[in-house]
Amino acid sequence: MENLAVIELNESALKLSIYKTSSGRFKIIEEKSQPFKLAEEIMGEELLRPKTKNEMLEVLKIYRKMIETYKAKQIIAVASSFLQLARNYRGFIDEIYNNTGISFTIIQNDDTIKYNYHATVNSIDNSKGYLININAFKTNFIKYNRRTILSSATVDYGHINLAYDKDGKQRTFDQMVKLVSDSLKNMDILGELESESLFVGNGPAFVAFGRIARKVARYPLDIDNNYQMSRELIDKTCDFIKGIDTAKVSKIKGIDDMDAISLMSGSAIIKAFADATDAKEITISSASLREGIVHTNVSLPAQEKFNDLLANSIDNYYEFFKDEYSINPHVFSMAVILFKQLKVMHKLPRYYVKPLRIASYLYDSGVKINYTNNSKYGFDTILYSGLTGVTHRELLIAAFTCVCQNLDNFSLGEWVKYKDILTDEDLDAVRKLGVIVKLASALNASKKNVISDVVCDILGDSIIMKTVVEGDATFEIMEGMKIAPDYKKVFKKSLQII
Repeated sequence: MENLAVIELNESALKLSIYKTSSGRFKIIEEKSQPFKLAEEIMGEELLRPKTKNEMLEVLKIYRKMIETYKAKQIIAVASSFLQLARNYRGFIDEIYNNTGISFTIIQNDDTIKYNYHATVNSIDNSKGYLININAFKTNFIKYNRRTILSSATVDYGHINLAYDKDGKQRTFDQMVKLVSDSLKNMDILGELESESLFVGNGPAFVAFGRIARKVARYPLDIDNNYQMSRELIDKTCDFIKGIDTAKVSKIKGIDDMDAISLMSGSAIIKAFADATDAKEITISSASLREGIVHTNVSLPAQEKFNDLLANSIDNYYEFFKDEYSINPHVFSMAVILFKQLKVMHKLPRYYVKPLRIASYLYDSGVKINYTNNSKYGFDTILYSGLTGVTHRELLIAAFTCVCQNLDNFSLGEWVKYKDILTDEDLDAVRKLGVIVKLASALNASKKNVISDVVCDILGDSIIMKTVVEGDATFEIMEGMKIAPDYKKVFKKSLQII
């Protein structure tokens, strides 16, 4: 394993992210951010002030020491192209290198498109559609198919430069929507939109908008990525933001990265694109430019294309949480076998394979919190694991499935919190899937993978589970039979393992 450092200088902050990498996988292990109002300063004076340069240089020296502490072997430092608007930017870049050894690369809009695209398609399981990427000074509209960019177009308005006119006067929400809408009329790519197109929104403006949309909708989950907003909700959220007191925006939980004006202008861009595309729904990707950089430098060289986004995400999670005794892949394999063998009894459709996949692979994810009752604590671990290629509903089902490894842990009161996302069928499913996962882990009790397969015979009120073994499976059978009471409670049949 090696560590990688990414430094990003954008319009509002100087950020450091340190990732642990291994075999094309990565996990963030440190993150620091220092705010700087560079956009305001450069747009006003076309210069970086000496005080600002000195303060940023001191921060970079600290970052350099942190990078050395983490023994990162590679440093990728990028700065947004807006920095070139400062007449003294070249001298500052040289000064940084002379004092810290950190070499910054200015990323142009084509690079921004590439990085944000790679980050987004590795966060949302949507192989074909359109990406709306809102940056500080530009908004990119990207058409893609089978994980390849087909075409793109750019509007020269972002959540910062749209907010004010050339005289420095703040624009109204409706004025901003009209400006963007007028620009979109000349965008050829919009004339080629396919029917029933899928749209994904990316960038800090979309993330902030989504957080407010969830409050408007009283959504019970605090998850940014893969949140799906209907057109009706988008319009309601825009109306809410238009009427908000700008002085109170900073007090809204989770909106600390966007000031009131940027939130307003970002929302105007979202409204204009929703109108121009007639989007029935927009899905939010919380992936950032830095993640696109890491994907490009770590993941893609190891594996050019990920055909199964969820499998890659689970493997990435497991890479950094496994230990020498971990048997998660074996539990997952056995759970899938049991799901197929017991299909006549559980009668669940294929939709539940993906939640089962997550719950069985992360069946012991709560161990680091509490070993004795780890299935209970696996709920939050799975729900906020950051897994990609999975909907919020599927994550919830997986989390409740983990809990239901111990049926006594299940709380109907907790379930009711998510009644607008989950269904009655899901309630039946999590109990059955929980027992299947518990049985799968029991059939791997010795951690030696001695049971390679099972064959089930249903005889009246009983089920005979015949094991195919490659060694002594006495312990596995003994542990498996302990689950017979739960099995009968859920499946209404007696269990016998031989």
